This record gives sequence, C-alpha cells and structure tokens, in this order.
Amino acid sequence: MENSFSLLSLFSGRDMMTLCVSLILVAASVMSWAVIIEKIRLWQAQKRKPISVKATDNLDTIVDKLIRPFDKNLWFLSMVSYVAPFIGLFGTVWGVMDSFAAIGVNQSVSIGVIAPGLAVALGTTALGLIAAVPAAIAYNVFSKKADDLYDSLSDAVKELKHK
Repeated sequence: MENSFSLLSLFSGRDMMTLCVSLILVAASVMSWAVIIEKIRLWQAQKRKPISVKATDNLDTIVDKLIRPFDKNLWFLSMVSYVAPFIGLFGTVWGVMDSFAAIGVNQSVSIGVIAPGLAVALGTTALGLIAAVPAAIAYNVFSKKADDLYDSLSDAVKELKHK
C-alpha cells in the first residue's frame, strides 16, 4: 500500500479553509526565516566590528540607539512562536470536523472515509510547529544576545559617566 500524503497535498486540496491556514503558516515561517537570517547577519557584523560607546556620544540615549537594530523585529518571532501552534490547531480541528462530516455523508466509519481529513488535520499541525519552533528558538537566542549587549553597553556608559 502506498502513502500518498505530503505537506504539499495541503495546498492542492479542495478545502479553502485548509488552504488558507496552510498559506498563513507558510508565510509566517518564510517571514520568520527572513528575520532570523537578518539577525544572523547583524550579529556576525557585530562580531567583526563590535559596537562600542565613546565619551563623545550622548551617554543618556546612546545605548537605546545602538541596541535598536538588535531588537528590531524580535516581536514578530515572538508572535509567530506563540500564534502559529494555535493556527495549526485550528487547522487540526477543521480537519477533524471534515472527517466527521465525511462520516455523516458516507454513513460509514471506515478508515478510507476518516483518514483524508485526519491527515490534513495533522498536516496543518505540523505546519504550525514548523513555523513556531524555529521562531521560538531564534527569539530566545536573539533576545538573550540583545539583552547581554544592552547590559554590556550600559556598563560601559556607567564607567564613562564616572570618569
């Protein structure tokens, strides 16, 4: 027996709701990866040319100004990591409801009636996790790095103010 399910089948199905849920999750994943790549490049550049505070800078505002690019778009990673599993769960519920509807229409509880809806349901769950897990990891890593940089720059400002 051959298994014909793939995540791509979520996009070729006849159900518009599943298609919309899948497209939202794929878009969220792609945008998350764009933010992740942007952050990786930013941190690599910071590693090559570290940011520092000079006595000539406006010491009251320089730390916030320097840290801003490192915090930019982290909110999006946080949002995707939090919301994507729920969107995937909605797709799961929709697929299960589709399976129950198929049972009603066919007046049969055979695996051939139930399985397509359940496969789609679990596929949207997988898409939700595929979007959420990298976003959650990246958010935590980049937030910690930004917090550490903020602390380091704040300490440098304090030292310059006391000189």
